[in-house]
Amino acid sequence: MSRVAEAIWVTLRPPRLMPDDVDGRVLFGVATRKAAGGAGGGVSDLGDIVMVPSVRDGWDRGVLHARPLFVRLTEREVRWADGAEEACDAVIWCTGFRPDLAHLAPLLPGWRQGKVAVEGIRSVEESRLYLLGYGDWTGSASATLVGAGRTAKATVADIAARLRESP
Repeated sequence: MSRVAEAIWVTLRPPRLMPDDVDGRVLFGVATRKAAGGAGGGVSDLGDIVMVPSVRDGWDRGVLHARPLFVRLTEREVRWADGAEEACDAVIWCTGFRPDLAHLAPLLPGWRQGKVAVEGIRSVEESRLYLLGYGDWTGSASATLVGAGRTAKATVADIAARLRESP
């Protein structure tokens, strides 16, 4: 975006760029070792932002300078904590990977704050409900392609076993 418009990057906390040599293979390896009970930290210990080519380009051009969150947003500007105001034409609000499960509330009387209590990948309250792809919530690295495949296989095996047990 910084190639076509003046952009201001605002974050809730200072961003942590991952080392240059960290890529998808490294991230998956770390998540897999953690899932297997290996020593060491998880993916989040590496940082928040993978240094993909577009990020590297922005970094090299000097346009990746994070500012703390503004205190007020009006129709035409943002207001910073020090009282300074800055005009803006658009705000792109990125929230990250957070599940939006409000549509499941009728199925789950105990549902609170958008999170469903699970045992593995199955809902505790509604045993016919499986949740896949929510990161470490439903299985280590389940939000990655390989991790989703692993979680999907476990889900199919669980469903098949439950169907065999049903009368």
